[in-house]
Amino acid sequence: MKKSLFIRKSIELLQREEEMEGEHKLKRVLTPVGLVALGIGGIIGAGIFVLTGHAAAEYAGPGIVLSFIFSGLACVFAGLCYAELASMIPIAGSAYTYSYATLGEFIAWIIGWDLILEYLFGASTVAVGWSGYVVSFLRDYGIAIPAYLSTAPLAHDASGWHTTGALVNFPAVFIVALVTTLLVIGIRESARFNNAIVVLKLTVLILFIGFGAYYIAPANWTPFVPPNTGEFGHFGWSGVLRGAGVVFFAYIGFDAVSTAAQEAKNPQRDMPIGILGSLVISTVLYILVSLVLTGIIKYEFLNAPDPIAVGIDAAGAGLLWLKSFVKIGAIAGLSSVILVLLLGQSRVFFSMASDGLLPERFSVVHWKFKTPYKTTITAGVAAMIIAGLFPIGLLGELVSIGTLLAFVIVCVGVMALRYRHPELKRPFKTPLVPLVPVLGALTAFSQMIALPLDTIIRLVVWMAIGFVIYFTYGAKNSKLRM
Repeated sequence: MKKSLFIRKSIELLQREEEMEGEHKLKRVLTPVGLVALGIGGIIGAGIFVLTGHAAAEYAGPGIVLSFIFSGLACVFAGLCYAELASMIPIAGSAYTYSYATLGEFIAWIIGWDLILEYLFGASTVAVGWSGYVVSFLRDYGIAIPAYLSTAPLAHDASGWHTTGALVNFPAVFIVALVTTLLVIGIRESARFNNAIVVLKLTVLILFIGFGAYYIAPANWTPFVPPNTGEFGHFGWSGVLRGAGVVFFAYIGFDAVSTAAQEAKNPQRDMPIGILGSLVISTVLYILVSLVLTGIIKYEFLNAPDPIAVGIDAAGAGLLWLKSFVKIGAIAGLSSVILVLLLGQSRVFFSMASDGLLPERFSVVHWKFKTPYKTTITAGVAAMIIAGLFPIGLLGELVSIGTLLAFVIVCVGVMALRYRHPELKRPFKTPLVPLVPVLGALTAFSQMIALPLDTIIRLVVWMAIGFVIYFTYGAKNSKLRM
C-alpha cells in the first residue's frame, strides 16, 4: 500500500492522454495573448482593489511595496518551474497533474484537494468583494440595494457564529451564476469576455498611476517600514513578510493559467509565455499602484474595502473625476478574477475525475460547447452558496496558504523530474536548477509559516477531510492503480 500511494504517471502516458479524442476532449483555442490576458485577468483584481490597503494598514505600512516585490520574486521562481512542467505536460490540472507525474498519486491528491479549496474559496471571496463595489457604485447614482439582500446572513467573530438578519448576498450569487453560465457556453467566449475586461482595468490602473503620481507626498512614506509593535507580523520586517503572505491571494490567477494547458493551441510554446508574461506585467503594476497609493495617503487610513477610492478622496478635487472609473475598473476586474478562478477550479476537478480519483461523470465534456460542463456547474453552485451565506473575512483566510503550498510542490516537482528523467524533452527549461526551484520553494514556504496559526489549522482540517475521501473513494477507483 505504501508503494502504491506514490505511484506516478509517466510523461508518455500523460502525452498520450493529451492526444485522446472523444467525450473527454477539450477545445484548443487559446493563443499566447489569450493566455497572458487570462493570467492578468486572474491576478489583477482583489489584490490591487481590496487587499493592498488592508495589508498596508495592518502589517507592512508603505513597506507593502517590498511585500509585493518579495511575493513577486517567489512567483518568478515558481513561474519558471511552472513553465517547464506546463511545456512538458500540456494537460489540464496545473500543479495537480505535475505532481502526479513527479511526486506520485498521494501527493497529487493533496495538491488537487488544496487547489479545489484555493479556487472555490477564492472565487467566493472575490464575489463578495464584487458585491460590495457594485452596491457602492449603484448607491452613488441613487440606487440602493437593501442590506438584507447584499450582506451575508452568517457572521463569525470571537464570540462564535451568529446571524446578521440578512437573507442572502444576492449580488455575489448573481455574478457567480453569470460567470458559470459563460464558462459552460465556451472557453473562446469566456476568453473574449476576459480580454475586454483586462483592457478596461489596465486602462483604469494606468490612469491612477499616471495622474496619482502628481499627488504623492513623500512624507507619507516615512517610515517606509514602520517599527514592529512587539508582535510578530505587525509592522517591521516580520510585517513585510506577513504582508507578502496576505497579498499572495493576488497571485492565484497565474497558477490558473496552467490549468488551461489543454485548451492552448500550442502549449509547448504558449504556456511559458502566458505564465511568465502575465506574472511580470501584473507584478510591475502591483508595485507601482502600492507606491502611488501609500504616497497619496498615510497607510493607517487604507484599511477599507475600496482603498484606491480612499486614496482618490484624499488627493482632493483634482482626482475625483477618476473615482467612478476606479469603481467600474474594480467591478470589471473582480469579474474577470471570478471567471479565471472558476475556470481553474473546474479544470482541476475535471482532471481528478478523469483519473478516477473523483466520480468520472465530472470528466464528461459537453457535446456542443466542448467544456467540462458538469464540473463547471457543480463548482458554480458551490461558490454561489458560499458567497451568498458567508462573510468575506472568513472566506479569504485560506486562499493564500493554498497557493503557497501549490508553489512549494511544483518547485520540488521540477527537481524530482530532473533527477529521475533527465533525458525527457523540455521545450522550456527552468534556468539554474536546482537554485531556482530551491529558492522558489523556500520563499513560498517562508510566507506560509508567517501566516496566522488559525489559517494553518483550517488548512490541516480541510486536508484531513480530503484524506478521508481519498482513502474511501479515490484510492479504490484510481485508473492508474487499476
